[in-house]
Amino acid sequence: MSETTVPVTHTAASTAASPVIAESPTARGRRARIALRTLQVVLALFYVVASALPKLIAYSAAVDSFDKMGWGSAGMYTIGVLELAGGIALLIPVLQSVAAVALSGLMVGAFVVQLTYFDGENAATPLILIIPLVLIAWARRGHNADLLRLVRRRA
Repeated sequence: MSETTVPVTHTAASTAASPVIAESPTARGRRARIALRTLQVVLALFYVVASALPKLIAYSAAVDSFDKMGWGSAGMYTIGVLELAGGIALLIPVLQSVAAVALSGLMVGAFVVQLTYFDGENAATPLILIIPLVLIAWARRGHNADLLRLVRRRA
């Protein structure tokens, strides 16, 4: 008998029913880790391709937005590099939690900018992105101790 099945007693009511399948904790944990990793990859792709890349190649819409804010190309490239670094760091195990926290901070700034400069036009987007980032930061918080050990060893 498999460890994922529960024995079924045959009674009049259960003869037509199929066997009950119980989910093992390891299978559930494995699926949760896969889902979290998939979320990290999707967010990393978003930050690298859809958010950082237009800023780093000076796409006209990005240039116009940063000019409207008065930040110019220096601000645009700075934000682009931060998003690129955060997106890449989401894929590096020891940096995952810190990257999620840093990107969350960047999204708080993006929310404020959307409200002040763009009349809240896309203000929901940064808030929506904060939710999975906070989940990643919390779920991967164990890696912070590993990062701290690495930093202390180097110092």
